[in-house]
Amino acid sequence: MRMFDGKVAVVTGGAHGIGKAIADAFVREGATAHIIDRQPGNWFVGDVSDKEALERFSGLVAEKSGHVDYLINNALPIMKGIDECSWEEFSYALGVGVTAPFYLTKLFMPYFAPDAAVINIASSRDRMSQPQTESYTAAKGGIAALTHALAISLAGKVRVNSISPGWIDTTGSEISGADALQQPAGRVGKPEDIAEMALFLCSEKAGFITGENICIDGGMTKLMIYHGEHGWEYLRNGAASEGSASLQEGNHAGIL
Repeated sequence: MRMFDGKVAVVTGGAHGIGKAIADAFVREGATAHIIDRQPGNWFVGDVSDKEALERFSGLVAEKSGHVDYLINNALPIMKGIDECSWEEFSYALGVGVTAPFYLTKLFMPYFAPDAAVINIASSRDRMSQPQTESYTAAKGGIAALTHALAISLAGKVRVNSISPGWIDTTGSEISGADALQQPAGRVGKPEDIAEMALFLCSEKAGFITGENICIDGGMTKLMIYHGEHGWEYLRNGAASEGSASLQEGNHAGIL
């Protein structure tokens, strides 16, 4: 018997990247997976920032499956900084990253099965930042806080936890050299790293865990970085010298 036979999982932003890995993992373990994504495909196509789309989607899930065991709020907010991000774009990021997880959880309240779980995908950016990332960082900070609020409000009904990924490569590339070795774990993360944690947090083995945020970043947020130590070199406007990692500001698209 598989871990989640007969269970129903809902995954937002499940068409690609981390969301797809999570949906695929649930299906592999016997669950039915309902996906909503803006990308066209054989799932519910819709924008999670759209209230009516969420209402239609939740109604369809309820009609088809009758209950929900696991809700994975994964849809990705836009990343824009204070120099270029408009009011509308910032509001959209919060709509995708905070309002949608709140409202979808609310919509599924009548349908959550006993021992149900909600997993919110936050980010290591909920505690650290690069320049010009305000819309994304605010949304991820918001969903991390929403997690512990929901965990208390839904105590005894639904467990609610969040996962904060670090640099997760969603392209299938082979990343080596300083980009990989700077991580204490010695490599960049994979979507499957996050999917396996999501499965664990939804399982009976995690029955005593709620309101938590678990950072999966290869140890990067625990690494103290000082110029001149352990190969790190601070260069404001240049490239790192050969054999050293750089503190030069960058924007790795895979860092969640």
